[in-house]
Amino acid sequence: MTVKAYTELIAWQKSIDLVTDIYGITRQFPKEEVYGLTSQMRRAAVSVPSNIAEGQGRLSTGEFRQFLGQARGSLAEVETQLHIAEKLSYVSREEADRVLSSCDEVGRILNGLLAALTRNAGH
Repeated sequence: MTVKAYTELIAWQKSIDLVTDIYGITRQFPKEEVYGLTSQMRRAAVSVPSNIAEGQGRLSTGEFRQFLGQARGSLAEVETQLHIAEKLSYVSREEADRVLSSCDEVGRILNGLLAALTRNAGH
């Protein structure tokens, strides 16, 4: 697997789309949530492509895998926060399901990338 830039990674590209979705839906959250759930969701979403990029820029496969693991953790945060937002009626079930589907896709891609890195590392 030869990747010259993190921007070539489908996981990074799809997670950037996820950030855009999260920013879009959090715009409609109540103003009192600006320092609460809105901020939490945005930070967690931004963390996903940021960790992918930082990991790809590291010197070793082990470090890359560690950062991909952090990206997966941030993705789980986003999913949890989406469920909370739906329970609080800040987002419709349909919109939550649409964004959760994107989260699932990013998660599958991250898992595939992790598996490929593990295979290539000879573990």
